[in-house]
Amino acid sequence: MKDGGGGGIHKGDTDRKPLAPNNIKFPSVWGVLAGGGHHHRRNTKPSLHSWSSSDCKSFFLLYRLLLFLLLSVLLLYFLYTYNLLFAPLPSCPISSSTAAAATDIDVIHLSSSSATNFSTNVGNRTRADVASSSPSMPVPTSPSLSSPAAASTATGLQHIVFGIAASAKLWEKRKSYIKLWWQPRGMRGFAWLDKPVKELNATDRGLPVLKISGDTSRFPYTHRKGDRSAIRISRIVSETFRLGLPNVRWFVMGDDDTVFLPDNLARVLSRFDHRQPYYIGSLSESHLQNIYLSYNMAYGGGGFAISAPLAAALARVQDRCLHRYPALYGSDDRIQACMAELGVPLTRHPGFHQYDVYGDLLGLLAAHPVAPLVTLHHLDVVQPLFPSAESRTAALRRLFDGPVRLDSAGVMQQSICYEGRRLWTVSVAWGFAVMLVRGVMPPREMETPARTFLNWFPRADYTAYAFNTRPVARNPCQKPFVYFLTSARYDDAHRTTVTEYERHRQSHPLCRWRMADPSAIVDRIVVYKKPDPGLWDRAPRRNCCRVLSSPKDGKRRDGSMAIDVGMCRDGEISQINKH
Repeated sequence: MKDGGGGGIHKGDTDRKPLAPNNIKFPSVWGVLAGGGHHHRRNTKPSLHSWSSSDCKSFFLLYRLLLFLLLSVLLLYFLYTYNLLFAPLPSCPISSSTAAAATDIDVIHLSSSSATNFSTNVGNRTRADVASSSPSMPVPTSPSLSSPAAASTATGLQHIVFGIAASAKLWEKRKSYIKLWWQPRGMRGFAWLDKPVKELNATDRGLPVLKISGDTSRFPYTHRKGDRSAIRISRIVSETFRLGLPNVRWFVMGDDDTVFLPDNLARVLSRFDHRQPYYIGSLSESHLQNIYLSYNMAYGGGGFAISAPLAAALARVQDRCLHRYPALYGSDDRIQACMAELGVPLTRHPGFHQYDVYGDLLGLLAAHPVAPLVTLHHLDVVQPLFPSAESRTAALRRLFDGPVRLDSAGVMQQSICYEGRRLWTVSVAWGFAVMLVRGVMPPREMETPARTFLNWFPRADYTAYAFNTRPVARNPCQKPFVYFLTSARYDDAHRTTVTEYERHRQSHPLCRWRMADPSAIVDRIVVYKKPDPGLWDRAPRRNCCRVLSSPKDGKRRDGSMAIDVGMCRDGEISQINKH
């Protein structure tokens, strides 16, 4: 036996043919196929490249086998491609082993069919799957509707659970804001603190249940100017969901200085299908804030709402999601980052207000959007709503004890009309203030917020807002005369609300127009408005106002103007009607 060389027989290969020398050529495959088989030369010398019948059969067998394999691979490829293009996307199961991997990307399939039976399925996972996804932190399924009949009932406060972000450092100062709007007998919620406070184990019926947030030291935080408390706050919705409360449709997040109008919140959420994944809130008033953080993010101070199916999905993925975003600044952008991974965009609603401004909110509230007022925020850094109030809390108490109690749907809703005899423009922000302006100002101008406030980065830069604004007055004679709410009551005999507004004493520039001065004639304005709880069940439209009477004698010190506010009549528009 030879170990080297171009030929030879290897040991043990007694049945094999001798290998051909290097200088002998085998016929090509195409040559064999064209000739119908092997052929011999005419020389009598034995040909080393001639094939026997058995060799030819082996070749064709091998060729057919290769062709079969090639066709099989092509068929499998086409079937796989077809499946990717036309088959529904499956959800990715999450095991406890993958839960520990911070680099995993979670894809949650939120199907509409499974959302209707969310008590037994979350996405495509069963209750047992959810419970086993994180052994140390079990995630209960979303409380569901027990029957189709229950699904059709309108959303009320009993279907909403609040998660309030609070801190022990500011608790004594800000708990008074929570007591203003919290209804202990008809609402459910929790105030999540970083440290214990004296009310933690006490029973204060004017506050939500107090909870201590879980430890977040395992999550990275690398932003140089921020605070890692943002991680704790970002997990409040998930921690509230894990408490497993029954019959929950919405999880609502806010700060300890966020003031909610609960009935208006329920009205807004009832317009959405709580069985679908919704992330509802609003932006900052500051254009720069939205650029630095995100225009796709709901600001937590203004409050936001997450439907039960989306809260379940967030609770499943958030802890791993937080590991992927250590460089973000706050809690709100962390939640939005996880929402982006879940594929759920922000649904904007103009009733949620972050109020990243300084100064006076008059310009913003007097021209409130045609939408229910849902929240107020940052009330510590702006002037009190009513200048005559003793404190910011007292001003809010006046608002809640009067207009909010009588007709919360109409609070801050603007209506525009004219006093035709004196050519005044009248703008009513019901339950808050009435403004009288010399001259005929078009509604397009009056519904634009006047710049009585400064940007969050304090400067008088009208380009720094995320909405249109206008100067307080384009002419010194058009500086408005403002009448703030002083009282509110319900007239049983006429079945209408009666709100009174008194003139705010402030200096005005000299005006040379030959036009009556409102401050010399009108000291008080009385507004009549019938409660309209179904206001937002109709298409959005401003209410209309009509001047019923105004003082005729300019020397009267107790002169009052009467205005009627209500749903616009057929053909009624905001235009001047001369007497």
